[in-house]
Amino acid sequence: MYEKDGEKYFVVDAHTHFWDASPENWVEGQEEYAKGWIECFHAYQGLGPKETHWPLDRFQKYSEELMMHDLFEVGHVDTAIFQPTNLRQWYKNGFNTTEADAALAEKHPGRFLVNTTFDPREGDEGLKALEERVKRYGCKGVKLYTAEWRGDSRAGASRTRKPRATWRSARSSASRTSTSTRDRRSGPSTRTPSTCPMWTTRRRTSRA
Repeated sequence: MYEKDGEKYFVVDAHTHFWDASPENWVEGQEEYAKGWIECFHAYQGLGPKETHWPLDRFQKYSEELMMHDLFEVGHVDTAIFQPTNLRQWYKNGFNTTEADAALAEKHPGRFLVNTTFDPREGDEGLKALEERVKRYGCKGVKLYTAEWRGDSRAGASRTRKPRATWRSARSSASRTSTSTRDRRSGPSTRTPSTCPMWTTRRRTSRA
């Protein structure tokens, strides 16, 4: 627990990612987007102090050792909450999945809370899978995530209608978690929006 001026603070990192965007994990034929995604976030370091910058090869895959050091040894974090981002169309094993998060949480009891995701475009099968993940991994929250590409569907957030029954079922399976985003590893991007795959998608959507 962090202590300063005689006061003790329980620190929660409410938005944590354990990611793998290394070239070995890129989907064949999707390399442009897999590469662009991680380089977009890597560029966020541009306005931060030079001594905090990471080389791209280190940034592409966040190792367990480095995460534990950053969060719990020098970051004063008591509990971190995982927010998964699948992106399986670009990354073979996903970018940052519930499964990988849960494995790390199991290895380090008491350090992490595991959230999961649900995309309404997955329909009943997706809802069933959500319920299974909650049961298997003890997920405490669900991220209603419609930003990633699914085949030809690249604007799920704006086009997908979320049925009331689906919302109720999802909420009963895992309590929704409200988070305050804080990422110590990045700052404002120095890239133009069009160089980031997800920005490109939003721009196309706005013209549709």
